Amino acid sequence: MDKLQAVVRNYDNTLAEVSELSKGEATLVLASKTVEQEVLHGLAAGRPGVILGENRVQELLSKYFTCEGLTWHFIGRLQTNKVKYIVDKVSLIQSVDSLRLAEEIEKRSAKIGKRMDILLEVNVGGEESKGGVSEAEFLPLLEEIKKMPHLRLKGIMSVLPAAEEGVLAPLYDKLKALFEQAKSIKGDNFDIRYLSAGMSGDYRFALLHGSNMVRIGSAVFGARHYAQ
Repeated sequence: MDKLQAVVRNYDNTLAEVSELSKGEATLVLASKTVEQEVLHGLAAGRPGVILGENRVQELLSKYFTCEGLTWHFIGRLQTNKVKYIVDKVSLIQSVDSLRLAEEIEKRSAKIGKRMDILLEVNVGGEESKGGVSEAEFLPLLEEIKKMPHLRLKGIMSVLPAAEEGVLAPLYDKLKALFEQAKSIKGDNFDIRYLSAGMSGDYRFALLHGSNMVRIGSAVFGARHYAQ
């Protein structure tokens, strides 16, 4: 079986599993870091609804293509000086983790007459190596985003630690509480729908603990080959 056939099989199986575990409520985002454009193009062709999520701006630009029904998300840490390169290409920026970044997305989106959908990234695990606002910064940043007419807040995102389920469960409880808190806040540019959490190693657990958007890479595309 060639690589594309294997990817298509994995995608169909994973999509079915995500749908079953979430009763059809969750969205599957394919974390496509290091995956060749040819494979992505073959997967997207004829399959409306495929969502690709890229972590790096340069890689997104090198692989970007349009295809009927295909959607691109940005899911990695985003530098403010790179925003201008992607605002016209992605439909959702999942990793907004500072007021400065939100302001830059607002400015660049205004320039092209677009209302950019975003998720606010929260670092519920408190890991210094990962992006995301702290719980203390969460509400103040929401209030600032309310003032930005070219942003539309669609929910929150988190990259949780690689840990045992006993450690993860309270973190998911905390994340769900923040999600519900965001949903209770009224704003003209608030349309809170997505709690994006869970990757290849823990997406089943995430779906059973409140996530309705998962970012899955190796479970569909196979092991990463970072040297490439």
